[in-house]
Amino acid sequence: MRAVSWEGLRAALEQLLVEPRRGGKRLGMDINQLIAEYGTYTYLIAFIWTFLEGETIVLFVGFAAAQGLLNPILLLVAAWLGSFAGDQVYFWIGRHFGIGIMNRFPRWRCGVETALRWLERYNTGFILSFRFIYGVRNLSSFALGMSAIRWQRFLSLNFLAAGLWAASFIAAGYFLGHAFHAVLGHLVRSFSLVMLGAFVVFAVAVRIAHQLQRRRQLRVPPGINVVIPPP
Repeated sequence: MRAVSWEGLRAALEQLLVEPRRGGKRLGMDINQLIAEYGTYTYLIAFIWTFLEGETIVLFVGFAAAQGLLNPILLLVAAWLGSFAGDQVYFWIGRHFGIGIMNRFPRWRCGVETALRWLERYNTGFILSFRFIYGVRNLSSFALGMSAIRWQRFLSLNFLAAGLWAASFIAAGYFLGHAFHAVLGHLVRSFSLVMLGAFVVFAVAVRIAHQLQRRRQLRVPPGINVVIPPP
């Protein structure tokens, strides 16, 4: 395998941005070539993004995998481990620093109390599904760290939940890619333009849905138990 340098990647990006139609080549084909040559970094980006954020990048790379540019199994592993590691870190922060952080950022209380209320009501079901629930997902693992759940139990359930979540969105992106190919045929050679457009539309839709969910969300009454977690 040819060694990949950051200088080469930067040069390719500069060529993509500055000369989008050089020699009659379409922008989509240039991006395809970029992904094909530097695809290794895509797996790292998927890991980092899922560590910090959510599903938009997973759909994006799943779409790319459907075009044969990336390995869907490696993408699944990267997204699975990234999501799992991220929520383990947030759980640890909630367990050791949760009360102090809540005192410093009182606006977080609503989200934390809502997540604890869901946990109280659904328990294991909530731990397995909170990644799919807009409005509470961002603070859920942090809130769970402040609950009475033992870290060993959260570790095992979080690993399973991260796998289910990653597989769901990788599969959705993958089948979406095939659906575009079936509908557009040879036009999908301009794959990157279609993919980027779908990615932007989805990201905007997720953001709007998240904002609407937060506006509809009723403030939970005080009294939800934030407990001192077991060792």
